[in-house]
Amino acid sequence: MKEHSHSIEAWDKDAADALYGVSKWGAGYFAIGDNGNLCVTPDIEKPHMQIDFASVISDIQQANIQFPVVVRFHDVLRAQVVHLNKAFNKCIQEANYQGQYRGVYPVKVNQMREVVEEIVDAGKEYHYGLEAGSKAELITILAYNTTPEALTVLNGYKDEEFVNLAFLAQKLGRKVLIVVEKFSEIATIIKIANELGEMPMIGLRAKMSVKGRGKWEGSGGDRAKFGLTISEIINAGKTLADAGMGESLKLLHFHIGSQLTDIRAVKEAINEGALIYAELRHLGFNLEYVDIGGGLGIDYDGTKSTNDSSRNYSIEEYVADVVYGMQEVCDLEKVPHPTLVSESGRAITAHHSCVITEIMGEIRPDSAQADLTIGHEEHVILTNMRELSENIELATNLQEVFNDASQYKEQANDAFKFRVIGLTELAQVETLYWQIMQKLQLRYAGEEFVPEEIQALEFNLSSQYLCNFSVFQSAADTWAIDQILPVMPLTRLNEAPTVNCSLVDITCDSDGKIDQFAVGREISNVLPMHPLIPNEKYHLGLFLTGAYQDVMGDMHNLFGRLNEVHIFSYDDDPQDFYIEEVVHGSSVENVLSVMQYNPHSMAIDVKRLIDKRVVEGVMKPREGVRWTDFYEDCLKGYTYLKTQ
Repeated sequence: MKEHSHSIEAWDKDAADALYGVSKWGAGYFAIGDNGNLCVTPDIEKPHMQIDFASVISDIQQANIQFPVVVRFHDVLRAQVVHLNKAFNKCIQEANYQGQYRGVYPVKVNQMREVVEEIVDAGKEYHYGLEAGSKAELITILAYNTTPEALTVLNGYKDEEFVNLAFLAQKLGRKVLIVVEKFSEIATIIKIANELGEMPMIGLRAKMSVKGRGKWEGSGGDRAKFGLTISEIINAGKTLADAGMGESLKLLHFHIGSQLTDIRAVKEAINEGALIYAELRHLGFNLEYVDIGGGLGIDYDGTKSTNDSSRNYSIEEYVADVVYGMQEVCDLEKVPHPTLVSESGRAITAHHSCVITEIMGEIRPDSAQADLTIGHEEHVILTNMRELSENIELATNLQEVFNDASQYKEQANDAFKFRVIGLTELAQVETLYWQIMQKLQLRYAGEEFVPEEIQALEFNLSSQYLCNFSVFQSAADTWAIDQILPVMPLTRLNEAPTVNCSLVDITCDSDGKIDQFAVGREISNVLPMHPLIPNEKYHLGLFLTGAYQDVMGDMHNLFGRLNEVHIFSYDDDPQDFYIEEVVHGSSVENVLSVMQYNPHSMAIDVKRLIDKRVVEGVMKPREGVRWTDFYEDCLKGYTYLKTQ
């Protein structure tokens, strides 16, 4: 186990917090209770209201909802909307900034209906708007009643239908900003505007020289996918002016990447963007808005660093750098302070959602122990390995023991391939090898210097906990881009975790695993967990999954979407919460239909085959009916393993 500030003997909730980093990545919403269970404080301003995860699990079980389950804390989602808007409004007031803040939520981060509805409702007081990057997203957000002052920002590449939808939104009373991503879109917008006799509100996306920090730094720079060069921006303004639409140019937009890890990148981008805005004002274009894009990061690993899964700044520091940075340039250039727009989706949604799954079992490299009884005419390789194991306590050169054991194991494998030893002796050599490795690990415990090969034993001897979920569905970024998500047990946190393990899912793919964890102040390939107790459920939580993970999961092994429970806090309830809604996940029928199978026809075909076996006398009629019902029930059932 990785070292931490509390010994096993003095284990308490502070030791658990130091190990799993809850107070670092939890943003005040998550904490370990005195009873050893993880708790949620959905409204930080009401700390007396705490939701015990053990109670959440109990309610889920009583409602006969199968795990794995996505749990959404809607109050956390609302709180993040309020937090971001209050931070901007407070800083604007303190700085005497003359513009306003009009944030928009980019629905691509999580398009789930319940999520969008909650954000729109929570943001009404702040005129918080929505951003769409595709026709389907625009069609979706047209159905939501934002306030008249809220913005509807349209990014992404556009065809004529997309632009016509934008004008429909404008006719419906929405304050729509059509952001030009490539120069040729201007002609399309002008053409349709003239046909409809409408004056659009247009934004130009600048291709910034500044690059972000982290995995998405390619969003900026000369090779950025979206945006106009400086020459194109100037020509775009002239083209609009020549068409009599110079006054329609209202917004400058830039975006240097998602999950910005380093605040310096934010400062540099604001400075460059403010200068471009100021120059456009000097050229006679009366821009009103500057959209700084997304990028506000999440501290997934709790290190408050420039790691790809972290950030070295707070929301308040981010906001201050945006407001004061824009103000400074505008004052120097003597141009009006623009209304600030940001598209922070990850920071809004990540914390509100988590995945709860059950541990189905443990896989250990040394789980099977061969009978080590000495046989007649034992091969010398086995004898050498046995003697090495028996005398390890007397050994003074542990590196030599490791080298010899590794060599004997390799020799045994070669001997088996050439039929020199049999399978039984190979199993005995393997059993002795793992026993030696365990003893070596114990002998090196607490040593200041540990050879690299021995350090690797922590992983090689670790368990694999089998989890009832799919990494490809529920934690896609951990597989695709090595994103670190907080992972931890939900109960027994007042017990010292003594089992080092990685996690494997139930897909039939070797990539279906999680073996990178934030442990203490380090990134480790093993996570300390508790020993499994027979006939006792052990639940695990994957946190900060509300951004992208909810909507980017795939259909690997046809597992499909998870069951969901939506939780609201309620002070008058003894448990401080209630399950407001259950959204059932994919059934086998659902996922088969997506893949263009016909479940109804399949059921008929299987019944026909069963009836044939009954006629042939292979099955009894009652047995045939039972198997037919079983197959049809499986079609209607949940795609994940049943554990209740």
